[in-house]
Amino acid sequence: MTSTSRRRLAVALATAMLLAAEVGTAVAQPTGPSPAEQLREDTEAIHALGISGVQARVITPDGRHSIATSGTADLNTGRPVASDGYFRMASTSKTLVATVVLQLEAERRLSLNDTVDRWLPGAVHGNGNDGRRITIRQLLQHTSGIHDDLPGYTTQDEYYQQRYDVHTPEQLVARAMAHAPDFPPGEGWDYSNTGYVLLDMIIQKATGQPAHQEIEDRILRPLGLDQTRWMGTSPALPRPHAKAYQLFGPDSVVDVTDQIPVDYENLSFATTTRDENGFLRPLLAGRLLPTRQLAEMKQTVPVSAEVQQLWPGGRYGLGLAERPLSCGGTYWSHEGGDGGYITLNGVTDDGRRSAVVSMSEARGDTLEHILEQENAASALIDHALCARGPSSP
Repeated sequence: MTSTSRRRLAVALATAMLLAAEVGTAVAQPTGPSPAEQLREDTEAIHALGISGVQARVITPDGRHSIATSGTADLNTGRPVASDGYFRMASTSKTLVATVVLQLEAERRLSLNDTVDRWLPGAVHGNGNDGRRITIRQLLQHTSGIHDDLPGYTTQDEYYQQRYDVHTPEQLVARAMAHAPDFPPGEGWDYSNTGYVLLDMIIQKATGQPAHQEIEDRILRPLGLDQTRWMGTSPALPRPHAKAYQLFGPDSVVDVTDQIPVDYENLSFATTTRDENGFLRPLLAGRLLPTRQLAEMKQTVPVSAEVQQLWPGGRYGLGLAERPLSCGGTYWSHEGGDGGYITLNGVTDDGRRSAVVSMSEARGDTLEHILEQENAASALIDHALCARGPSSP
């Protein structure tokens, strides 16, 4: 072989190796959907379960928004779902309440170890309930043992009968006091809306203002969250909004948009996916609470076996839930469900990436439907928080 032939062979071999490397690199590249495409797929998957309307928003560490909607805002007219539509915040507002309580603790205006009786003498008593043994921390963490007995509807007829009923906080607490505790204080975990009714009352006692006003002054206004509004006893929502539907049975889908939330003091906030992201991100980034109080909020205990079905591996802190991510680590959230609207959310531990998905139909007629809806929405949150790469096509 001549020197020229050897050089040509060397060049050919080098070229072949380079091409192989390039092919190998190409094969090794991810072939799955982009984060924006994944969000659209996940939103469509939720709608495919039979849920009338879905809207989702993800905010990436660089502040970019990725938005997807699916389905309809009105089963009668077929109008599209608005990407900035209002919905009832429901139990996500518990995180707002918890944040105010922890701010008050940082200001030394109360202590997490204060008893309920210290602030509301005699409010928790009877049938084994004892406000002298229950602390503010236990109310925040659902470890008080107070039985939950809020009014609610399970049929179409009950909805029409109860939708405009108004209950005072004292009346709601009295309902719970008609039951024995579920367990001694601090010796179990069970979700208790009544515990947060008591926290609303404690905030008002400590500050002289209703809890919703403290939330407005301390959180919403400073963060510029002007799409989160306390609606009081109004049965309506700001526009635009999707109509809310409740599935009571296979052939019973009812428009339940028009109603007064049972706990109107705590649950009567309307919000948007923009604002819910806009609250969770600065909370976890440490902009709303001092370091010690944020660390207190993130001290968790396991949730009950029943709630584990909805939140596998879930734990609960002070008004904030912790759930595992498929890509490793955990995220923080507090979902809300009320009057047909079901909303899941999540934010990474550093507060830099967040996601919210709101659904305007609650498929609550069977456990199978509840779990299908919860799992599909949880998958959207997990995919969004584990995503890497551009948020938009």
